[in-house]
Amino acid sequence: MLRILIFSLLFLCLPVINRAQGQKHSFELGKTDFLLDGKPYQIISGEMHPARIPAEYWRHRIQMAKAMGCNTIAAYVFWNYHELEPGVFDFQTGNHNIAQFIRIAQEEGLWVLLRPGPYVCAEWDFGGLPSYLLSIPDIKVRCMDPRYTAAVERYIKNLAIQVRDLQVTKGGPILMVQAENEYGSYGNDRNYMKWLQDLWRKNGIDVPFYTADGAAPFMLEAGSLPDAAIGLDPGANESNFAEATRVNPNVPSFCSELYPGWLTHWGEQWQHPDTAALLKDVRWLMDHKKSFNFYVLHGGTNFGWWAGANAFSPDQYQPDVTSYDYDAPVNEMGQATPKYMALRNLLAGYLPKKQKLMPVPAAMPVIEIPDIRITETAPVWQNLPEAIASVQPKPMEMFGQKGGFILYRTHLVGHKKGKLRITDLHDYATVFVDGKYIGKLDRAKAENIIELPASESSNPQLDILVEGMGRINFAEYMIDRKGITDRVSLNGMTLMNWEVFPLPFDEAYLKELKYTSGNATQPGIFFKGEFNLATTGDTYIDMSAWQKGVVWVNGHNLGRYWEIGPQKRLYCPAPWLKPGKNEIVVFDLHVVEPKTISGAKSME
Repeated sequence: MLRILIFSLLFLCLPVINRAQGQKHSFELGKTDFLLDGKPYQIISGEMHPARIPAEYWRHRIQMAKAMGCNTIAAYVFWNYHELEPGVFDFQTGNHNIAQFIRIAQEEGLWVLLRPGPYVCAEWDFGGLPSYLLSIPDIKVRCMDPRYTAAVERYIKNLAIQVRDLQVTKGGPILMVQAENEYGSYGNDRNYMKWLQDLWRKNGIDVPFYTADGAAPFMLEAGSLPDAAIGLDPGANESNFAEATRVNPNVPSFCSELYPGWLTHWGEQWQHPDTAALLKDVRWLMDHKKSFNFYVLHGGTNFGWWAGANAFSPDQYQPDVTSYDYDAPVNEMGQATPKYMALRNLLAGYLPKKQKLMPVPAAMPVIEIPDIRITETAPVWQNLPEAIASVQPKPMEMFGQKGGFILYRTHLVGHKKGKLRITDLHDYATVFVDGKYIGKLDRAKAENIIELPASESSNPQLDILVEGMGRINFAEYMIDRKGITDRVSLNGMTLMNWEVFPLPFDEAYLKELKYTSGNATQPGIFFKGEFNLATTGDTYIDMSAWQKGVVWVNGHNLGRYWEIGPQKRLYCPAPWLKPGKNEIVVFDLHVVEPKTISGAKSME
């Protein structure tokens, strides 16, 4: 009873404690409890990721977590989002400003669990590791490979500068820092795990650490640290927590990832896990005073090329959709769902008498956009950069390219028709002979052979346009370079002497596109149009009439769409729109004539 009374009083005083910004606190690991200023404390956390949310909406999403009953925000930091080039960091612009996100959480009266990687999984490209590592042919990651650890040291040193003064011990809201992530699902280098923890301490991180692993003995043994709290992904019953206690009876354990929703791959149906089962788990955690973190409370969006992929065998490839709605309590647009209200009602029932949750913040305005007219086109074939000569194809990382598309071109000598094999295709290719579209190959369907017809040319030109989709972000097949990773053969003959055209489709590339008002016939075309708005609001750009490609609005990459679904509408936040004239650019791999585009108020 005494423990329950202490918890209730602490929960009641939480807003007062947190609003005293700059006041130092202690946060320690007891044997079974987390101790805030020496007293047992239950963490009720909602996870969201700054990189997936426009910075203009950070405060709203954090307020949504508080209004649901959370007292803490958990946040992944994506290394590759902040260090695009070796040694060049961005912790200041837009939604890269992780320190500002943490300060907003504190201003709203919430604590923070920081999940900085270096590896995070998160259905994010390469699990958060920077793609430049893949330019090293024999690189080994998440271990003591000195090429990898040198890069990690640089990252941790630079990130620590941003966050170390935001620890609870220095008057900030950060209670704990996670060391690595689900390491027991990947490797067993205990030296690496200890080295990471020591590196953080060397760089000024003095709050407790925690690890996060599945509640299985082998995962917990390989992934835990002797003096770090044990996170369970997930943990919502007595046996899960007993497993953690058997591994280490001297530190508290908690549910570091409780799943209100789940991820979705291209070609699947949207995931909608059972809410009743979720509520049962939350009741058990609340009744037993176990700390927990909703993964995720709000998912946001994998804008640009940032969506990841899964693979659990060498031949499997499952790319993730652009939306990270995740069937989370707060949907992609930041709106409260029925799941949110059910959780809010449940958590409100555990508040001390006379205490109420804050009102649910108002939803952001949403708008429709009438049909948008496409007025100009720019075939990629007339907008190629300078070619790079390569005896055999190489993946895009070997050319310093982080994402997007890449074109491989050669002329056929010897064999000029027959079975063309790509070893290995990563991830989706359209194939052309003398400018004529032959067909597509899709890694997700294990397609790597296509029949080339005879050509009237004596020296046929072969073009292979490859889209690199998400890099694998989990388990043992994470070394996932993009483009053509080995060779191309025709009837067993290896094709040599290629021209390679990196096509990152970044801001600089798009600015140089040369548009015309005429029609193009060879697939692989940019389409541009304009639309006028009297007022702005969130919207979904409806691409259901198109086939497979990417959309930019006012220069912002909204991500990928694909006719196989389930996602055919792309979220466009209001801050990326403006009253008056707006511009839309579409690149589609298959469409040669513009189709209908409009803006809708919902995903479906």
